[in-house]
Formats: sequence, structure tokens, C-alpha cells
Amino acid sequence: MKGSGPGGRLSRIEGGRTVVSKKLSRRQFLTYTLGGTAGFLASGMLFPMVRFAIDPVLKKGDSGGFVETTMTEAELTNSPKAVQFTVHVKDGWYEPPKGETKTAWVYKDNNGKVVALSPICKHLGCTVNWNSNPQFKNEFFCPCHFGRYYKDGTNVPGTPPAKPLDKYKTQIKNGRLLIGPLEKV
Repeated sequence: MKGSGPGGRLSRIEGGRTVVSKKLSRRQFLTYTLGGTAGFLASGMLFPMVRFAIDPVLKKGDSGGFVETTMTEAELTNSPKAVQFTVHVKDGWYEPPKGETKTAWVYKDNNGKVVALSPICKHLGCTVNWNSNPQFKNEFFCPCHFGRYYKDGTNVPGTPPAKPLDKYKTQIKNGRLLIGPLEKV
């Protein structure tokens, strides 16, 4: 037997027991409907914002290939020379139209292997130069805090840099020097 009780409750008898179920009022219906709609719209606005924020992480970057320089194999000597090269860089959403110009100190070691060193001092990031201080011959010298490096890039003990200079991977292709990504230490 069905009946309507106070407060919009419906009651029915099942198996000799009275079961009371609550009827959904208009106010509750509108509250649930508006809450669901607001949640749907909020998620619709939130998704593009989150996607925009993490987009650079989701995109695949360049493989870090080799870049051709202006230096030929014949120009390489056992004395370090500064070589400039341009790499394609994409930083988040910003992509410089001409790329980023970098410098490397390049020479052939005693075994004939091509060595390319980064000119960035490992102390505070200043630029090192070869043979720039007459007091320290045949060394890389950092004028910022008097950091010094041997020709192979290792830091001179007792000077501010705690680590050696970074080394780039190198290749010779068609008589030209190619510089690649930094070697992993």
C-alpha cells in the first residue's frame, strides 16, 4: 500500500514492513542540477589551462644532433681555438628565429682526437679564455674570480672552480668539424 507522508515522503509496505523513501524536492533537484552544470563548466575551463601549462613537457624536442661549424679539419691544431656555432633551441613556447650562437674551444690532443670544451666556467658561469693571462701560460683563465683550467679542461687545484669544463661531442664529416651535445660525465 502506498501513501504520502509528511515532508514529501513516500511510504510503501514490503514484506510486512513499512519502507519510507524520500521524495526529491524541486529545491534539491535544482541544487544538484546547477552543481553538476557548474562542475562540468569548471572542468571545461580548467582542462585547457592545465593543457597550456604542461604543453612544453608533452612535446618532443630535438634529438640533440650535431651542428656543422665553419672550421675545417685542416684548421685544427694542438692549440685551442674559439669556434662559434648555432644551435636550434626551443625554450617552452619561445623559439628564437636564428637559433642560439654558442662557442667552444677546439683543438687536437696528443693522440689526434678532437676536443671541444665549453667556455663556461664551472664556478659561477663566466666565460673562460685560452692564454688570456700572461701570468698563467697555456691555461684557460676565468677573469671573474681567477679560475684556471689546464688545456684538457680539468680545473687547477686551489682555484675556485670545483669541476672541469664541460666537453662537447665532436665529429669530422666531409672535412668539416661538427659539434654535438655535451658529453655526459
